[in-house]
Amino acid sequence: MDKEVLLQMTDICKEFPGVKALDGVSLTVKRGTVHALMGENGAGKSTLMKCLFGIYNKDSGHIYLEGNEISFKNSKEALEHGVAMVHQELNQALKRSVMDNLWLGRYPRKGVMIDEHKMYEDTKKLFNDLGIDVDPRRIMSTMPVSQRQMLEIAKAVSYDAKVIVFDEPTSSLTEQEVEHLFEIINMLRDKGCGIIYISHKMAEILRISDEVTVMRDGTWIATEPAKELTTEKIIKLMVGRELNNQFPPKTNKAGEIALEVEHLSGQYSLLHDVSFNVRKGEIIGLAGLDGSGRTEVLENIFGIATRKSGTIRLDGRPVLNRNARESIKNGFALLTEERRATDIFGILDIRENTVISNLKNYRGKALPVMLDDKKMKKDTQWSIDAMHTKTPTQGTKIRSLSGGNQQKVILGRWLLTKPEVLLLDEPTRGIDVGAKYEIYQLIIDLANEGKVVIMVSSEMPELLGVCDRILVMSGGQLAGEVDARNTSQEEIMTLAAKYV
Repeated sequence: MDKEVLLQMTDICKEFPGVKALDGVSLTVKRGTVHALMGENGAGKSTLMKCLFGIYNKDSGHIYLEGNEISFKNSKEALEHGVAMVHQELNQALKRSVMDNLWLGRYPRKGVMIDEHKMYEDTKKLFNDLGIDVDPRRIMSTMPVSQRQMLEIAKAVSYDAKVIVFDEPTSSLTEQEVEHLFEIINMLRDKGCGIIYISHKMAEILRISDEVTVMRDGTWIATEPAKELTTEKIIKLMVGRELNNQFPPKTNKAGEIALEVEHLSGQYSLLHDVSFNVRKGEIIGLAGLDGSGRTEVLENIFGIATRKSGTIRLDGRPVLNRNARESIKNGFALLTEERRATDIFGILDIRENTVISNLKNYRGKALPVMLDDKKMKKDTQWSIDAMHTKTPTQGTKIRSLSGGNQQKVILGRWLLTKPEVLLLDEPTRGIDVGAKYEIYQLIIDLANEGKVVIMVSSEMPELLGVCDRILVMSGGQLAGEVDARNTSQEEIMTLAAKYV
């Protein structure tokens, strides 16, 4: 085997009940390179990496690390042999400290006792090397998602791994944090590590990668040098067709004022005195840096964060929205940023996850305590078809779907409640370019029906391409408002830094 080849996976196959997730996939990663792995949601990218990392047992095929055949039985074994993985979905002990999470399962010891001082010093040294400014004793739950994501990256680096897999590492990161991550990746590449980088963000792939492998429907499609690829070529390889426009045409028209938010402040957050109006059929974007209060606006409107003060009116009538149940009854829906922690019921199937917010509509007429299975099945199928969700059956457990397909199920769930106001927090996080277009079209279709849509996004082109107006948050305050058709990323970023 070529000495430059660090990792080689050949003819990997993996089947789950009702679906062939991987069908003879091969991947070769060279030392000191970044190898991007791309494909639509459900293409098999994460499954392939989980076969490498010991989370799944492959059905057939071979994996070689530095010329030696390997087949890890679990993730602990993979880490001990120099293979680390930063997962797309965070799975952390939120009530424990940063350093506890970092060294969990491998605490430094002084005799039989954990050496807290050494653990603290080792964490500080790692953070200094990586340029991360976080107190090792800080409790994980007190930090924003983006910082927790960076800590997962630091944890992978701490294993001094030969191969590190990054699965959608920038899905929760701000632009500044993405630049920081790229510095870390370049440092690892210079040390001779092999980096496998999974992302749907074309600009990142073309900038950071040396080679790109594209998968589709569990099969290998192509491996090309990154410098020979364009966004258009990658999309064509991924979806098997041309995708000429990134965003659908804006066909929605704004009507009279529907939602009024006045002097909104949070009880336990930095949110302070936020006021704005949204018209029927209007799509409003919420922009800002991480921690600016974007998510807090949605959570306070929906009633899952404690409101200190403020008034919310829908069609002229005051709505209290004291909790999620009351908000849903009032015609509000919220798609949260962290689907694993706050949106999906992992042990339930697709149908149960789809109808769970709308159960009152499935009560039988003759016997209200019974649910109408036929109607639930019909509505679930509508959601699967409308979202183009890839799933073997409605009875498939949602946790077995790819992250993007989980997101589609959740969005379908909320659409079935027929909301008047749809609050979307990072609605396309971890979703491929083809599926993003479909979700953008659904958002515009809802606006065409006269619905109010407010969406938070860290992707500036997304806000500019889909929204009518963009409200910019800074330091918990509304820093300004811009017309999406007549603004620039520079103007938005200037406003985002206003109260920082």
